[in-house]
Amino acid sequence: MVQVDLIDIWDQRAAEGWNAYVRAHAGGTPFHLTHWGRAIQGAYGYETPYLRARRGQDIAGVLPLTHVRSALFGKSFISNAFAVYGGPLAEDAEAHAALDAAAWSLAQKAGVPTLEYRNRQRLRPDWPAKAETYVTFRRPLYEREDDNLKAIPRKQRAEVRRSLTFDLETLVDRNVDRHFAVYAESVRNLGTPVFPKRWFAAILDAFGEDADILTVAKDGRPLSSVLSLYFNGEVAPYYGGGVADARTWRANDHMYWKLMLHAAARGCTLFDFGRSKVGTGAAAFKKNWGFEPEPLVYEYRLADGHTMPDLNPLNPKYRLMTEVWSRLPLPVANTFGPLIARGLA
Repeated sequence: MVQVDLIDIWDQRAAEGWNAYVRAHAGGTPFHLTHWGRAIQGAYGYETPYLRARRGQDIAGVLPLTHVRSALFGKSFISNAFAVYGGPLAEDAEAHAALDAAAWSLAQKAGVPTLEYRNRQRLRPDWPAKAETYVTFRRPLYEREDDNLKAIPRKQRAEVRRSLTFDLETLVDRNVDRHFAVYAESVRNLGTPVFPKRWFAAILDAFGEDADILTVAKDGRPLSSVLSLYFNGEVAPYYGGGVADARTWRANDHMYWKLMLHAAARGCTLFDFGRSKVGTGAAAFKKNWGFEPEPLVYEYRLADGHTMPDLNPLNPKYRLMTEVWSRLPLPVANTFGPLIARGLA
């Protein structure tokens, strides 16, 4: 018989058992770890109910949840918030069903109308789902530099080689201030509110050596920067961007190439280029690197009378907001952006 309980993600013993299960499960991701929940609590103060299914003393499944509360976008339980992947990890259908039931019970008690799982595959055929909005991009990394270069299609390989002709500096560290300055300008230019600086600091604090920042600079000026996560031999460049001049110096091309080499040197064998919206420039950029898109399936259990949320910036409802935001002075965008972004989970 499967029993479900809540763990305290700050309890060392419980967290170690949970994380060992996640790392051993074929569907585990860094967003299933207690690290992610700790970062969310530290940066946003959201509740993070982490549900554990057990048979006796053995873990039979886990489901990390975040209780997102936004005056603009409503309330929801998400697995997992601010993440591209999530959903339950379990041994069998019985454990899956027990976690589903426990999660929906929590949602009902909290008056939350939406339960969202962010999966790479369809898990609940009877739930409403979005399977045509997002894709992810993953492919192998190789030990030898030349093999990684050959894996890049000819046109993009030429851009990488051109970037190497410029006198660009690569910095790998944990400098949040420098990363935030670059990333904030990048997302403002795209018309997107920036997350608070404390969010990036919280991620680095929670993941320790399994997270870092790689920045490309020219004559001492940062041009592009990316915060990456490392998990089970995979590297995930998660928050990355560049200033306007990054294009001139091919700094973004340089950044991702240098990250591939850095990750390979760390022993990574897979590069997870992450989520992009179908039909966007970001998706095309990743395909140019030789990555093939894989559909993501986001599944929802909804209270009566509620529909699937649609916070996609390509939604016509938000298009005018995006255009206006991209023209805001950077200090204004950086002041008000984090207040909005906390609800864009």
